[in-house]
Amino acid sequence: MRNRYLYPLQLFNFVLLLSGLLILTGGCDNKPVSPFSKSAEEALSTFTLEPGFKIELIASEPLVRDPVDMTIDENGRMYVVEMLGVPFDKSGVGKVVLLSDTNHDGLMDKSIVFADSLIMPSGIMRWKKGVIITDPPNVYYMEDTDGDGREDIRKTMLTGFDTSNLEANVNCPRYGLDNWIYLASIRVGHDDGIHYSDDSTGLSPLPENSLRFRPDRHQIETLSGESQFGQTFDEWGNHLLVQNSNHIYQEVLANRYLHRNPAMIVSNATQTLAEHSEVFSITKNPEYQMLTEVGVFTSACGLTAYLGGAFPDKYNSNTTFVAEPVSNVIHVDHLTPNGVTFRANRILEHKEFLASTDPYCRLVNMYIGPDGALYVIDFYREVIEGPEFMAEDVLKKVDLYNGTLKGRIYRISATDGAPVEWTKGLHLGDATDGQLVEKLSDKNIWWRSNAQRLLVDRNSNQVVPALIKMARDNKSPLGRLHALWTLEGMDKLPIELIISALQDPVSGIRENAIRLAELHLDNNPNLTPALIAMQQDPDPKVRFQLLCSLGFINTPEVNEVRQQLLFKDINDKWVQIAALSASSSQASNLLDAIISKFNSDNYAYESLVQRLSAIIGTSQDANVIKKLLLKATSTVPGNKGKWQAPLIEGLAEGIKNRKSLPSGIATVQSLLVQTCMEHPSESVRKGSLHILRAIGLSDGNQTRAAMLKARQMATNVKLSEEQRAGAIDFLGLRPSGLNASFLKNLINPREPLEVQLAALNTLSLIPNLNESKYVLQQWSSLSPQVRSQAINNFMSDSGRISLLLDAIESGKINKGEISWSQSVELRSLENMALRKRSRIMLTETNDNLKDIIQKYQAALKLNGDPTQGKTLYLANCAFCHQISGKMGRTFGPDLGTVHGWAPRDIITNILDPNRSISHGYDMWNVTLNNGELVQGIISTETPTALTLTDVNGLIRNIGRQDIQSLKALNMSAMPVGLEKKITPQGMMDLLSFLRSN
Repeated sequence: MRNRYLYPLQLFNFVLLLSGLLILTGGCDNKPVSPFSKSAEEALSTFTLEPGFKIELIASEPLVRDPVDMTIDENGRMYVVEMLGVPFDKSGVGKVVLLSDTNHDGLMDKSIVFADSLIMPSGIMRWKKGVIITDPPNVYYMEDTDGDGREDIRKTMLTGFDTSNLEANVNCPRYGLDNWIYLASIRVGHDDGIHYSDDSTGLSPLPENSLRFRPDRHQIETLSGESQFGQTFDEWGNHLLVQNSNHIYQEVLANRYLHRNPAMIVSNATQTLAEHSEVFSITKNPEYQMLTEVGVFTSACGLTAYLGGAFPDKYNSNTTFVAEPVSNVIHVDHLTPNGVTFRANRILEHKEFLASTDPYCRLVNMYIGPDGALYVIDFYREVIEGPEFMAEDVLKKVDLYNGTLKGRIYRISATDGAPVEWTKGLHLGDATDGQLVEKLSDKNIWWRSNAQRLLVDRNSNQVVPALIKMARDNKSPLGRLHALWTLEGMDKLPIELIISALQDPVSGIRENAIRLAELHLDNNPNLTPALIAMQQDPDPKVRFQLLCSLGFINTPEVNEVRQQLLFKDINDKWVQIAALSASSSQASNLLDAIISKFNSDNYAYESLVQRLSAIIGTSQDANVIKKLLLKATSTVPGNKGKWQAPLIEGLAEGIKNRKSLPSGIATVQSLLVQTCMEHPSESVRKGSLHILRAIGLSDGNQTRAAMLKARQMATNVKLSEEQRAGAIDFLGLRPSGLNASFLKNLINPREPLEVQLAALNTLSLIPNLNESKYVLQQWSSLSPQVRSQAINNFMSDSGRISLLLDAIESGKINKGEISWSQSVELRSLENMALRKRSRIMLTETNDNLKDIIQKYQAALKLNGDPTQGKTLYLANCAFCHQISGKMGRTFGPDLGTVHGWAPRDIITNILDPNRSISHGYDMWNVTLNNGELVQGIISTETPTALTLTDVNGLIRNIGRQDIQSLKALNMSAMPVGLEKKITPQGMMDLLSFLRSN
């Protein structure tokens, strides 16, 4: 269940060859058994469990093998999904088995193959009279009509999912409080997109994101967040997600709010809830393949909010469990409110809720049963890592299938909890409608959710009065909640019941009532006054949902309420985004309101002004933009004009994002030129220049006069460095060889650094190689910062890159002058000839690396000095890494947990960074529609945008409509060659410092 690392390209062919050999030789048969493998009975003794709980074995091999998901239906039948083919066997060995306890001792003793010939089945959910099974490229509905325990109806519900990447397989279908079925971690497999099998209704190809669908209504929607393996909901329907290195985060802003304002670029709609990432393993004889992530979440999956109602009080509410199979543990957190989201705090310090000493124990998923117990699924394998994420030398000697045909399911309950009873049979499926309504208020989510699903499926008019009565029941908030959504799922929810629920004393019900009201706004105008009346609600989550839902209404009264809601919680970024997510036609009025109340001491106001003006720059006509520019470029005394710079920068961003310039925008050129030359604010001058770059500078006397004035300002030593540099930047709007000699004279050590850099950058815009050759001729006289910028400029096109590589090869430029970020860019060029040349020149060969690593491993006997190590860290590592959120930048993985690494592994990973690349830290090339190539790490993404952070720390939001192509580079951003800067003794000093932190 992991996707932690991308692999070096040289492993690709080997992995394909290995996959073929494994399949041809039978894959998972007749493999040697590791001496560390335990029987199911022995495995119980390997667990350490938090006091107050007990663990017992429910099922094991040969009844169940390679399990990954399970469900228990309303009649007490236990279905288990077996993903037997991992990692390569796609011949159809996957299964779903039906387990039963024939002698009623609480231990499963019979197994029937309910469904077979599945490729890589990854999840299951009860639906109608059968089950929904995810098995890419399809999502199936299967049903047993004759009662023999085997499916005899198999229908494809959805199709089009990707099958090429096991780590992105659609998985874990879950029935939501809102009656939608949620699917985790989708990736489109072909150009037709994901769609219903019987028609083309579906989704166009998109990057990885989860989705939800309602098969009874033929509806399907993309979500704004992605969950990797597993997903869960709290009792109020908040969607909680999991990713290998981020064990709990929340989908905060629903996709329907993002889509109503395409002019607003939001690249992340999720919020990480936990500030901690450490896990505490007790495994004996572990073999970790992922050298950089020992002691930290690296394979988190199976996130489950505990809603069973049968645990001790400390764990019985607002508690989440998550599996970490690489470390052989189950982790537990407690959720507390944090504004519009939550904060997840670990309940146990320096230990985990459940941990095993068995390295084969691979806990991957959990399920809350009808008894309130937590059922834990153990995949049980020697290797859980995907082979493509392992080093080649390891792949040659490991048996990827060792441990297959095994698997266990455990039951965790309170120490004084009752024994298993449900295996003797359940009768919820035979319950009357009235009995199902009563179960909507049960303390256990299993009963509430299944009762709601059955009632919606039956859709009986006779049960409506009982549901309305439950929705008004003062004794059971959860009963009221589920009754409301059950009525909605049946299309029988009275509007007056929604209005009543908007005033419920429980905030979670008020929040849900707003979501319900949103579904009926078009046909029920009486709901709007009821929503407006909630603007003073004391709960921030309720106010946030109100702000989101009111964005669908565009009236003066509602817009005023939305503004009040914004200003009440203006410091919350999610409130800002929710306010801006309304139609772009409302942006101007909101911008006026923010400027009128602008508080220069609160950065939230600057952020809002820039966001709003970017929306306007993207969506409005030239007259609106010009009106704002007049305001933004006027001279305002004192601090009252601090809104001007973010406003003009936002307009520049918005105009740049447009597919075509608005008609008549050229009329603002004169104003912008004057502002660039004369405005007292440097930030306003820069913003005006950025807009001129977006719209262009026309020919004519005015432009020629401006260029002449810019040259005069550039040489005027009485002006500030900023004014002179700005004038040089202005010259770059019309790069010309006529300015070459002038600019060369300014690249002089006697000139201020800012002036030199501006001249260097403007010179590089002149489209010929003569200027780059001149820079090389002057290399010996250039300062280090000027050299670094010059190298960046050399990498703007193939001709200049060739000059740069020639200079490195000849020794004119020392290889050490190439920064790690520049080295990354050179080693990942699109031009294959230049890329190969760069890699040969800048990267040691594998043989050399092996010798170097061996040399440094021998230094392990040396004593390290952490004080000296800190100096080395700050000089070589802090530009990319932090340690527990301190001392450095957050471009690469945090090194705060390296106290759990073996020293030899740290050395190997430092000296050979391409051995393993952390998921989320791989490099990408993004080619924009305008031909611009952007490179960096994709930190977040939504269906409409992504956030790219480049190696220099520049963060850029990119709308998907602006992307021509997106390509993974499959390489680490960390440079090879640190042995040239760190001696063996220095390495031990560095290790001593890292491990002491």
